[in-house]
Amino acid sequence: MASNELTADQARDRNLAAMGEELGSIYSQLWQELAWLHRTWAEYVALFGTKESRVDLLNEAAPAFNRIVQDSLWEGVILHVARLTDPPKSVGKRNLSIRALEDAATDSELKVQVSKAVAEALSASEFCRDWRNRHLAHRDLNLALKRGAEPLQAASRQKVKEALASLSHVLNVVSLKYMESTTLFDVDLRVGGGPGGAMSLLYYIDMGVEAERRRRERLKSGSFDESDYRPRDL
Repeated sequence: MASNELTADQARDRNLAAMGEELGSIYSQLWQELAWLHRTWAEYVALFGTKESRVDLLNEAAPAFNRIVQDSLWEGVILHVARLTDPPKSVGKRNLSIRALEDAATDSELKVQVSKAVAEALSASEFCRDWRNRHLAHRDLNLALKRGAEPLQAASRQKVKEALASLSHVLNVVSLKYMESTTLFDVDLRVGGGPGGAMSLLYYIDMGVEAERRRRERLKSGSFDESDYRPRDL
């Protein structure tokens, strides 16, 4: 069975057998988190970061709602990156974080490689923690009121892409050591999102917008039936 056909439990068992209980457990859960994070980001990019025509379509259909979706997806990704780069412990409790891999790695050579990759990831994702600490999880009063606070660190789709790539590299350093393989976490981004996701929604919205145009044309021409002016009970 290919590795991409394993269930989460099967993959975890394989990882534990190869890496040991502590490292294998942490790696397995981080893998699941990062895979989901990439999928979420792929949906965001498919909707709001690929073509201006897609944004125009969403704005034509439901501008207020889609602005909420855009902001929620963006903020959710920023928060998720920040969580995955948190210290291994906070207030005496352990966190699921790429930084926990450093302590869990028992092989001295791997520990050095992981530490280097983690340092690079922390640098690439620093803006996410700034946004989380002063704007998302907490609201800095002076920043909110524009009272001379230091501006939030610049954030962009490119910076998020680089942060995600750095997180992927950390996990791939570990998997390359024990499984001689790596994961292409951004595969959904390369194909514009997975099935049943943002692209499916866009096609349905496009059909709905076109149907609405035709309905208005029928009403304007006087050639319509009852269903053209009575909304369906959804």
